[in-house]
Amino acid sequence: MSAITLSPGLTYYPDYLDRPAQEQLLQSLREITKAAPLFTPRMPRTGKPFSVRMTNCGRLGWVSDVQGYRYQPAHPETGEPWPSMPEQVLRAWQDLSGYPHPPDACLVNFYEPTARMGMHQDKDEEAFDAPVVSLSLGDTALFRYGGLERGDPTKSIRLRSGDAIVFGGPARLIYHGIDRLNAGSSDLLPQGGRLNLTLRKVEKAL
Repeated sequence: MSAITLSPGLTYYPDYLDRPAQEQLLQSLREITKAAPLFTPRMPRTGKPFSVRMTNCGRLGWVSDVQGYRYQPAHPETGEPWPSMPEQVLRAWQDLSGYPHPPDACLVNFYEPTARMGMHQDKDEEAFDAPVVSLSLGDTALFRYGGLERGDPTKSIRLRSGDAIVFGGPARLIYHGIDRLNAGSSDLLPQGGRLNLTLRKVEKAL
């Protein structure tokens, strides 16, 4: 497993998942979205919809609506508990996180070909000592990352299907986002687009 350090605490693992592993994970995600359908998060206060749709698996799930960003144990539309994380996802956390406790949440974002994600920090968690582990499936995305301040200089890297990226330590709270997709760059998802899984430890370990 090759690892490339992009900056202190930010590590890129190209081709972490081979094609059979990607297909296996995609099948797991199809089962997850049957139990917990994709929904459209909305910006706090304004209610403006995100350009991505999402769902979650694990004990907790991240949601966003006019009331704010938060983690909760149930789907915001169905009221049902989130499905369990696939073993494959938990193995990825064990392989890549270097953290002794399992993740509480796995966010699943689906990007249509024109979707993007503005620069933001992942800071709704308590356990900042745990890294964030991200897995990419489908079309290549231009991932942009900066520093701890919104105005810090940024760099970009293309995340392809099967790639993983981990940010922890001094990079745990960096600003990052997705500028655009390279539509049609992968044939993994029949309808095109990109799936991104983000594994997080939400609550501090006892």
